[in-house]
Amino acid sequence: MNSDLSALHPYPFEKLAALKAELTPRADLAHIPLTIGEPQHAPYPAALEALVKHQLEMARYPATNGLPAFRETLAQWATGRFKLPGLDTERQVLPVNGTREAIFAFVQAALDRTRSAKVVVPNPFYQIYEGATLLAGGEPVYLNCTAETGFQPNFAAISPDTWRDVQIVFICSPGNPTGAVTPLSAFKQLIALADEHDFIIASDECYSELYLDECAPPPGLLQACAELGRDDYRRCVVFHSLSKRSNLPGLRSGFVAGDADILTPFKRYRTYHGCAMSLPVQHASIVAWQDEIHVRANRDAYREKFSAVTDVLAPVMDFPTPEASFYLWPAVPDGDDIAFTQRLYTEQNVSVLPGSLMGRPDAQGINPGAGRLRLALVAELAPTLEAAQRIRQLIECG
Repeated sequence: MNSDLSALHPYPFEKLAALKAELTPRADLAHIPLTIGEPQHAPYPAALEALVKHQLEMARYPATNGLPAFRETLAQWATGRFKLPGLDTERQVLPVNGTREAIFAFVQAALDRTRSAKVVVPNPFYQIYEGATLLAGGEPVYLNCTAETGFQPNFAAISPDTWRDVQIVFICSPGNPTGAVTPLSAFKQLIALADEHDFIIASDECYSELYLDECAPPPGLLQACAELGRDDYRRCVVFHSLSKRSNLPGLRSGFVAGDADILTPFKRYRTYHGCAMSLPVQHASIVAWQDEIHVRANRDAYREKFSAVTDVLAPVMDFPTPEASFYLWPAVPDGDDIAFTQRLYTEQNVSVLPGSLMGRPDAQGINPGAGRLRLALVAELAPTLEAAQRIRQLIECG
């Protein structure tokens, strides 16, 4: 077996299950999970109808590059959403089976194993960045995202010696778990660093369509490129998905876009990888990407939940003002996220994810996720609000 497998950490939910294994929750309260970021809103029905309509196309092999109409739809959506001069549908857009699969595959294809390979990831982080790096033979470099940094990575903290070996920098905006949005100015500064140190910027933007201010959609990496006049999107790739945008996580549909000199060999890798998207899923995806009405309604539902939960928890917990995504990132009153999580499950039958399970200790032994919780506000309003009320009751009762 690949010896690098032994370097993989258990997934946060495995660790959470172990923390709860010996605990018995209150039997008189129904369990409310706020753990996994799996949308519980109804999936976009027109996409499901398209799946059925095209079901007989399951009898055909799909191409890695996807249908021309699908690539055109993706290019049109990204161009309009991020104010781009355009995308070459043959060379700058590639369908993928969700961002998780694509991110993992991308790192395997992009890292040059003939030299030192470091990958910068935000800390705390989505664990696939780390796992993909380790299995590609790379070394993760963790950049703490704390309240002091506005929950953004501080690239000035990276030494010139480290930059020399960096091959990929991961950005997650809006952030998981913090919900922080990377401003255009920060994207542009990172692009300048990529030019100076010759690395790829991989921007995970799967939460980009879940934002609280309808007048302020989160910017993207390619948008920053466009403002800099870089229509070749050199050294930049972005990852997008229908999972959160259209409540279709099971569809496993997304795309990668950006630098053609990067995507061309990545497409070659995927051809061997054998991960082409089925034709019915492509047709369903076209329908979903072409409609914005259901996406606005989805944002409205999340706004309502954020407002209700904030009203309940703000008096007893400190957390950054939500900007985007569907997570809340509160600090626990006593600073012990593990103990609080266990008490909450035992006394209130609410499951949350301790922030320390999403981070790694830095050189000083400080885990930037410690002392916080990730609350996934993915269920309907009533159970989400009840969970918030139970959390407040636990805090107020001491």
